[in-house]
Amino acid sequence: MNFEVYKSVYSVSVMRVKTCALCGKESLFVSRTLSVCRDCILSDFKNAYSYILDAHKQARSPLGLPTVPPRSDSKVKCNLCANQCSIPIGQKSYCGLYENHDNMLKSIVNSRKALMYWYLDPHVTNCTAAWFCPAGTGIGYPKFAYKDGPEIGYYNLAVFFYGCNFDCLFCQNSSHKFLSEGRVVTINDFVDIFRDYKNISCICYFGGSPEPQLPFTINASKAVLETYSDRIVRICAEWNGCGNSSLVKKLGELALESGGVLKFDLKTYSENLSIALSGVSNRQAYKNFEMLYNEFYNERPEIPLITASTLLVPGYVTPDEVEQITSFIASLNPEIPYTLLIFHPDYLMTDLPVTPYEDVVESFLVAKKYLKNVYVGNLHLIGFLSFKSFLRSIRNNPNNE
Repeated sequence: MNFEVYKSVYSVSVMRVKTCALCGKESLFVSRTLSVCRDCILSDFKNAYSYILDAHKQARSPLGLPTVPPRSDSKVKCNLCANQCSIPIGQKSYCGLYENHDNMLKSIVNSRKALMYWYLDPHVTNCTAAWFCPAGTGIGYPKFAYKDGPEIGYYNLAVFFYGCNFDCLFCQNSSHKFLSEGRVVTINDFVDIFRDYKNISCICYFGGSPEPQLPFTINASKAVLETYSDRIVRICAEWNGCGNSSLVKKLGELALESGGVLKFDLKTYSENLSIALSGVSNRQAYKNFEMLYNEFYNERPEIPLITASTLLVPGYVTPDEVEQITSFIASLNPEIPYTLLIFHPDYLMTDLPVTPYEDVVESFLVAKKYLKNVYVGNLHLIGFLSFKSFLRSIRNNPNNE
């Protein structure tokens, strides 16, 4: 569809002006679910918090999930992620996978079994690393890639975990919350997948997010690499990054060894904005990103071990936010790849529009000030067939510097 036609149709059929409950500002870019605008979240968080809490209660209470990570004097604690849940008797962890049953931590998942489903995703996939990773480009051939170019004919084993340590109001995979729909998979079951499908060249753990099931993720990955040591199987994850640091490091070692990439979804830079959009703090993600960079990045510079992406949620994740995120990444290494993702209305933020073209361009140009390798995904949502055509649109517009 022609971009101008798309823009006019979309604006008539979907966009509605809303009013911020705190400052009274009217805008297309105020979420009805959150009720408050970005400016109020950043400048008046104390008063905005009650609206934020109501939004996440709306998302979680019908599913029996706690509105905030439980904090109590209970001896039953979970340390798998940054939420550090202290779970009262009869209640669940924030992710919903763990429960205090008579002062004992109980779960249907552990280091040997997971709640998940899987599918084969043909290369080249739409993952956020595909524009630079071995599967998409052949980089690292022949040690880490089957072909000196895109791995057409091979597959990514996409592992969808149920449960998440975040509560993103814009979640693109909100089915992870319906834990009863998940299947329990043992490590033996998992390893057997590779016996039946010999053209799997990488695993990507996502969901939900892998953090609440990292012990299984690590053990299953080890088992596959040991059982099929004569094959290329890259270990990758797409996550919010707020896992237990020691477990994150162990998965980092496996990704390094196998040629994989760990993909951090750095949703915001502001902690208050993270709490508003995702329910919890995101500070551990930045600590883990920096830890993995310091520990491993220079050991395999030809294939970046870590990358980051940011979803451009209209009105909330603005170019200012992108500048802070990319400035942080550049302080480690400006060569680290970074992907901007165009927002599609989903879950509890369906009243927001697709990220406007102007915001995408401004965010891209801001990111390029700090980083050398920047890409934009989901461009079809604003009428572009390729990243090259998007770049041409910037070059052909004299207003873009």
